[in-house]
Amino acid sequence: MSKILKNFVLCISCLAALGSASAQRLSASGKAVFNLHQDSLMRYADEIVNAREPNQRFRADSFFIRLLVRTLKRPNSFYYPFDSLQSISKLYAPDSSFRIFTWQVKKDEYIYIQRGAIQKLTSDGSLKLIPLHDVSMFTSRPDDSVRTADDWIGAIYYRIIEKSFQGKKIYTLLGFDSYNLGSNKKWMEILTFNEQGDPVFGGPYFSFKDDSAKASKKIPMRFNIEYSKEAGTTFNYDSTLDMIIFDHLVSESGEPSRKDSYVPDGDYEGFRWQNGQWLHVVKVFNSTLKDGQYPQDLKILNDAGGIDENKLKEQSEENRKKK
Repeated sequence: MSKILKNFVLCISCLAALGSASAQRLSASGKAVFNLHQDSLMRYADEIVNAREPNQRFRADSFFIRLLVRTLKRPNSFYYPFDSLQSISKLYAPDSSFRIFTWQVKKDEYIYIQRGAIQKLTSDGSLKLIPLHDVSMFTSRPDDSVRTADDWIGAIYYRIIEKSFQGKKIYTLLGFDSYNLGSNKKWMEILTFNEQGDPVFGGPYFSFKDDSAKASKKIPMRFNIEYSKEAGTTFNYDSTLDMIIFDHLVSESGEPSRKDSYVPDGDYEGFRWQNGQWLHVVKVFNSTLKDGQYPQDLKILNDAGGIDENKLKEQSEENRKKK
C-alpha cells in the first residue's frame, strides 16, 4: 500500500473514531437542544455581518456572545461542531485539546474589531472557556511583545499547525484581519499554554538568521504581512514541504511606506520549523510558479464578508483527524 493511501486510510479511521466518540457524548436530545441554539446563533451571526448600522452589528454581537456562552455551558459542548454557523471561524487543534472561535465586527470602513474565545477539552465535559480581548487598535507595535488573552492581537484564524520542542507543544495560528480601508493583514501567531493552562500569545519563535536584511533587526514575537485590499495573497502551510509559504510583496507604486500599495510579485518566502523556531526562508522556489503549482491559501471571507465555512470545516476536520 502506498504511503499516500496509508495516510488516507489512517485519516478516515481517525475521523470515524472521533465521530463515534462525539456521538457517545452527545445524546439525540442533547443534539436537538444544540441545534435549536445554533439556529438562534445563526441569526445573530448573520446580523453581525450584514446589518447596515454599526449599533445593529454590535447589538447582534452582544446577543451572540451571551447565547454562545450559554450554549457552551451545556455538557460536552466541545463535541458539537456548529457546522451550520456561518461568519464564525471554528478550528480544532490537531491534538483536539482545544478549539478556538474567532470572528470580526465592522465598526466602520476604518476599524474592524476581532472577537475570540478558546474552549479547552475537559475530562468531565464541563466548560472551560477563555475569552480573547482584541487590543489591536490601541497599540502601534502589535508584534513586539508576548501577550495574554486580555491583550490579544485579533485575527480570524483559518489554520492551526502543531509542533513540539523539548516536550512543549507549540501551536502556530494563521489568521486574517480586515485591517483598514486600504489594506488587509495576515498574521502568523504563536500560541502556547503556561503551567496554569492559560494561553500565551507570541514568543521568541522566529529566526531570520539567514536573511541578511532582517537579521540585525529586532525579532518579532509574531509575524504579519500587510497588503492592498485589491490583492489576493497566499499565506498557508504546505504539509508536503512542512513549511509555511507566503507571497513576497512589493509596492506597485514604488512607495514602500504605503502598505496599501503592496502586492505579490510572483516570488514566495516561507518559514521552516527548525530547533524550536520558525526559520525564515528568503526564497522558497528557484523559479516563479504558475497558479495551481503551490498550495492555495484559504479564502477567508466571501463577498458578503462571511466566513467560507466549507474551507474552515475541511481544515478543522483535517486537524481533528490528526489526533
